[in-house]
Amino acid sequence: MGVLKEGVHMSWADVRACSRYIRDHGAKQFMHTWRRTADDGRKDEFLYGDEVEYALVRVDHGKREVRLQLRAAEVLEELRGGEVAAARSGCGSAAWHVEYGAWMVESTPAGPYVGNARSLLQVEESMRLRRARLLAALRPDEIAPTMVTFPLLGVGDDFYRPRVAATRGPTSVPDHCICKHPRFLAMTGSLRQRRGHLEEISARVFPDAHTSETSVEMDAMAYGFGCCCLQVTLQASDAEESRHLYDQLAPLAPIMLALTSATPILRGRLVDSDARWATISAAVDDRRPEEMGAPGEGARADPRMAGGGVRRMSKSRYDSISTYISRPANASASRTRRLNNVACEVDEATFAALQVEGLEEPVARHVAHLLARDPLIAFHGAVEEVDDSNSMEHYESLNTTNWQTMRWKPPPASSEGGPHIGWRTEFRSMEVQLTDFENAAFTAFVVLLSRAILAFRLDFLAPLSKVDENMARAQRVDAVNTQKFWFRSDVEPSGEPDDHCDEMTMSDIVGGKGAFLGLVPLCYAYLEHIGCDAESFRRIDAYLILIKRRARGELLTPASWMRRVVQEHPEYKRDSVVTQGIAYDLLRACDEIGRGQQACPCLLGGVEVEPIVAEGAFGTQLRTEPQDPAGLLRRFSKRVSSDDSLDSFDSTDASCTSGGKDGMSPVLGLPLDRKQVTTEGDV
Repeated sequence: MGVLKEGVHMSWADVRACSRYIRDHGAKQFMHTWRRTADDGRKDEFLYGDEVEYALVRVDHGKREVRLQLRAAEVLEELRGGEVAAARSGCGSAAWHVEYGAWMVESTPAGPYVGNARSLLQVEESMRLRRARLLAALRPDEIAPTMVTFPLLGVGDDFYRPRVAATRGPTSVPDHCICKHPRFLAMTGSLRQRRGHLEEISARVFPDAHTSETSVEMDAMAYGFGCCCLQVTLQASDAEESRHLYDQLAPLAPIMLALTSATPILRGRLVDSDARWATISAAVDDRRPEEMGAPGEGARADPRMAGGGVRRMSKSRYDSISTYISRPANASASRTRRLNNVACEVDEATFAALQVEGLEEPVARHVAHLLARDPLIAFHGAVEEVDDSNSMEHYESLNTTNWQTMRWKPPPASSEGGPHIGWRTEFRSMEVQLTDFENAAFTAFVVLLSRAILAFRLDFLAPLSKVDENMARAQRVDAVNTQKFWFRSDVEPSGEPDDHCDEMTMSDIVGGKGAFLGLVPLCYAYLEHIGCDAESFRRIDAYLILIKRRARGELLTPASWMRRVVQEHPEYKRDSVVTQGIAYDLLRACDEIGRGQQACPCLLGGVEVEPIVAEGAFGTQLRTEPQDPAGLLRRFSKRVSSDDSLDSFDSTDASCTSGGKDGMSPVLGLPLDRKQVTTEGDV
């Protein structure tokens, strides 16, 4: 989520005219913050947070149809009102945010988690609370599963508000389905006008026996920014530690993308990939032909644009990182060349100016790389009027529109009376999972790995060309089981690392092989190192077992599970087409699994997700003004046994069960009674 500033946004023509000013002053704002905080001697406590995104869907059970529901603004208003009341009554709190699509809702904890083992359990508790509160804001015919993308986006009549009958205009997803916040509308217009044409997104269709198409063509940003994801932000003790985590976690981004892959369907077709990354990358790619290396470079130079609009740019704005920024990664000229072995275009004037100011070369290169792009958003009255010594607006305008696998986040400008916020690192590659258990598991995994990196001085650095190759492999069908990934086999501290990488299976990377301990065992070693309490360990152990079993191929990724559901559906004709009926059953299953109403052993093994219901989500007040108190007591007395005990009182909530025939799911035929599910004995 970028900075959601309110105001009147400029047109692309006006933004372009201000581009040089915004980029120059973005660099100055960064330098003010760097001088103010980088070496002030302050050590901030470790804090972290998560972001989870949901899609609002209307379900027509009579017609067995699903459509996106474009009323996120109404739902958010209700949720925020509920949070105010819940906070007053001490019932816990969450924060709710707009997202790109008018059908999307983003949630975060109201405040960061503190750095102790018990907080890793609070993540799942918070996610469950947020899901319950979202359910409470929905209408009876609405669901809000945590799915990456709506499978029928761009197919026929895919929206409901009540039903959108307006013409779609130039794109297959109309712009009136974009959230009305000025950031998103301005960003969409600037991206299109800068590149000079509508979005051009293509994905290869999964080849089945009767598939007649070769590709899915998509022409709107919504195909990318309409995707939901899971992100984790870590506050470091200082700037140096945040740089270190940025670098060390970057090689893990493709590993986590593969492990969480959940996007096998685009625009009503099974596609020959499992993850969202390339789709979003293409959706927000604002490069002009010359910047992508087309012949005739320089013919269309525009001095108002970054690089004249013709400088070769090797990646989209949404991509993997292009340079390491920590001191260990740049300990020597030879190591810098070895690790930073991909193109990293910079704004040369900015790079030189930052070095004159005394900024370390790796940091100067990173900042100048971000500022080699044009800003996409600016607001009237907030360009030259901004005070560089007390604002990060221009820097964040560029930082938040470079959507890389990692984001390095300097402290915001100081505000009187506001909470202190330090240097942070955001981990951005993961796909959102169907259940809060899974989302909490991967959040905990990232947190534990970050702690193990620091505690054991681990070194995960790999040449960035290998990281980029891993990003491509991570998006392939069933990458966890079919691909090998470049990874260091020697991650322990070394005086002179050679940065050698081997091709390893996901099982080897996560579980270990030979002298390499593996990511999950490293987490266990860290938990032993800190003396983790038994209660916290039990749940964290379940998280790590899930990840280990998924890496071994014993449990499916959401993408593999969804692909299986489609291919085994009675309506599927082996033509790669996902029909309304298939999508209806798939979304119902995703919703039921997420709410704990349906077991799914192939995804979760023996883990039982406790049912999540809307009732009481914002707290139940202990009122003392019942209507007809005598009548209430008479009715209750009939439910109490003759010996005046409450043993026979039936408190079962019928809303916690689903109405499947003979105790089976009406969607996939899985047993609804979780006691019927065989456990593997390792959870």
